[in-house]
Amino acid sequence: MPIASVDPRNGETLQTFAALTDAEISAKIEAGHGAFLGWRRTTFAARSKPMLRAAEIMEAEKETLGRTMTEEMGKTLVSSIAEAEKCARACRYYAEHAESLLADQVIATEAESSYARHLPLGVVLAVMPWNFPFWQVFRFIAPTLMAGNAGLLKHASNVPRCALAIEDVLLRAGFPRGLFQTLLIGAGAVPRVLDDPRVVAATLTGSEPAGAAVASQTGRLIKPTVLELGGSDPFIVMPSADLETAVKTAVNARTLNNGQSCINAKRFLVHQDVYARFERDFVDAFAKLRIGDPMKAETEIGPLALASVRSDVVSQVERSVKAGAKLLTGGVALDQKGWWFRPGILSEIPQSAPTYREEVFGPVALLFRVDGLDAAIALANESEFGLGSSVWTNVGIEQQRFIDEIEAGQTFINAMVSSDPRLPFGGVKHSGYGRELATEGIRAFVNTKTVYIARPAKHTTQHSE
Repeated sequence: MPIASVDPRNGETLQTFAALTDAEISAKIEAGHGAFLGWRRTTFAARSKPMLRAAEIMEAEKETLGRTMTEEMGKTLVSSIAEAEKCARACRYYAEHAESLLADQVIATEAESSYARHLPLGVVLAVMPWNFPFWQVFRFIAPTLMAGNAGLLKHASNVPRCALAIEDVLLRAGFPRGLFQTLLIGAGAVPRVLDDPRVVAATLTGSEPAGAAVASQTGRLIKPTVLELGGSDPFIVMPSADLETAVKTAVNARTLNNGQSCINAKRFLVHQDVYARFERDFVDAFAKLRIGDPMKAETEIGPLALASVRSDVVSQVERSVKAGAKLLTGGVALDQKGWWFRPGILSEIPQSAPTYREEVFGPVALLFRVDGLDAAIALANESEFGLGSSVWTNVGIEQQRFIDEIEAGQTFINAMVSSDPRLPFGGVKHSGYGRELATEGIRAFVNTKTVYIARPAKHTTQHSE
């Protein structure tokens, strides 16, 4: 079955690609393994040169690369360009800091010398989603290559041009051929790649079922994994919050990337004392969002990436309304070519509604009224997901309670959740395990080897008289 790039603005096929055969997959794995054997012996200085060059290329060609992202998955060109710039920053961060992040950790013992050394593992498979088609890959590949590993990319099947463009950027930057390769394969071929002994680890960003399948197989094979899965992040607003800023940020936090991000705020838990004003301003801002051609600078919302994504979101909204939820604005598909959807807000959502517990991977906000701090924490944690959380309060005691008690991999106070190369990123519960980015990310796929060098034995010399 061919892999197709389809424009979500109109549903038209841009380009098709033949999936790799088993023999071609094996050849790419062998090329990756061969490249790794040489790359692992390079210095950090040698690794940093092509990484810095990749950053330069990303910045110089950000508009061209941005158009490829927008054409394949529908995000606004403004956000696509920003994504290319963010990838460049990640390349620079790891080029500049990898050596210190992976420096030997000296540990005092009775030995002459004892320390932990971080050594590369080999070829790592990355299974990546379409929603941030460049950033998701670069936040994996920048630390992975700087650590001395090789990478294989199985990208989402609707963004093959993005996947090939990333490989092209890295080749032109000067990385050895084979060190990073795109595998144009369907999901059905992933088990065959994971089974190969030359592939030593895997990372996946995507759905819970996909993560469970990879974790199950790699568990049997005793191969390390990092999983970043779904999220239903709470956005909590308390009475002390700067409400104007909170509302403005809430709109952005829900609609960023056309509402298709694991760390989008999805559940808005608002204290009853400020609920009425928040709801009024939130609904008003949603209703004014500019939907249109994502290539135009003034557009705020483009089409959803896939027909199936739009169908799922529409179904969730309709079934929730049928269960008793109140639709305050939008929440409907637009009757035109492509996968267009008007952002919506649901309130008074009963526990029987699908949106009460499911992740909604589209621009639909779920609005809840809470009567206090304890209720907000309880509702925030009443989810099988635990990726991010955003809390709006200027009361120090409340901030500490939220930091300590919300079950999530990240808590941002008076700010929306975002990923940053300097900070570890990941979740708990059904949002996955392991961490990307920062020190934890670059050490995810290394052998932390204990080195112990004993003191020389003391010899005594006996003299006879």
